[in-house]
Amino acid sequence: MTAIVECGSVSSMKALWETKIRNVRDSWEKQSKKTDKRDSGLPFRLSVGIWEDRETLARLKEKLTTEDGRLVLRLEHEEWKALPGCLVQLNQVQEWHIHRCGLQKIPNFISSFQNLLVLDLSRNGVTEVPKQIGTLTQLRELLLSYNRVQFVPEELSNCESLERLELAMNRDLQQLPDQLSKLRCLQHLDLSMNQFSFMPPCLLRMPALEWLDMAGNCLHSLPEDINRMENLHTLWLQRNQLEKLPENISRMPSLDTLVLSSNRLSDIPPMMEDMSNLRFVNFRDNPLTLEVNMSATMVSEDDDREMFGRDFMLMYIQETRKRAHAALNVHRVAC
Repeated sequence: MTAIVECGSVSSMKALWETKIRNVRDSWEKQSKKTDKRDSGLPFRLSVGIWEDRETLARLKEKLTTEDGRLVLRLEHEEWKALPGCLVQLNQVQEWHIHRCGLQKIPNFISSFQNLLVLDLSRNGVTEVPKQIGTLTQLRELLLSYNRVQFVPEELSNCESLERLELAMNRDLQQLPDQLSKLRCLQHLDLSMNQFSFMPPCLLRMPALEWLDMAGNCLHSLPEDINRMENLHTLWLQRNQLEKLPENISRMPSLDTLVLSSNRLSDIPPMMEDMSNLRFVNFRDNPLTLEVNMSATMVSEDDDREMFGRDFMLMYIQETRKRAHAALNVHRVAC
């Protein structure tokens, strides 16, 4: 009887301990699963991330070429809404050419590319130019046409080597920071097809500016001191709302190309007659007061038979003077 009791006691104790062990094991396994979900997967994900970066980096390296001694990255017609952080490992690249990739943002790590000479991101969806752009003191070309940029940071003025800036067709862009006048090397500026209602004052203080395109904006007038742009040789102003030209436009010593078609000009200022340096000028599709007809023999080849070139301008001014003198004589006779 005693043996039976002892055996029963041992069996009971064994069952009790097995139950406790099982409960502890179950509890540990549950906790372990929670930990796996929260923490234990991190090394695995990190490992996956590393391999993904390696794969992306290898893909980017395939897009590298050497052109004229420069290391160039070219991406076109691919899906790159955001540029991966692993790109900083290619910081010796001197040119970026990323077109039609749907890129939405210039990454802040752009400051890592101190050797960058050309940043061409035309035809994407970039909405903002980061302040870090100002660290690229060697940058010579910044091309952001056909994007969605609405604001240009004043830090861009620190890009002291910038020679070419293109911001055409950014829809809502309508002003530039005054600090951009510090761009002492800027020669080529494209602001066409935006919403500028006036010429930014900073342009008048850019000493090296030679080529300016502000076609397709909302300009109603030009600055009276436009002659301060002493080195400007090409000025595109077609498809604006200009009603008159400032007199000082005749004092622009380097201007040889002036396009004014499709504006609201009613007259051609007589002082433009003295602009001997002006080789190509176009007044086509303006509501000019006088009708001046030129014979085919008077139209030079440079006018492309449009009769709205330099010869047309000079004849229009001469006709204006004739009519003014005739009107004055009539007035004297009447008195």
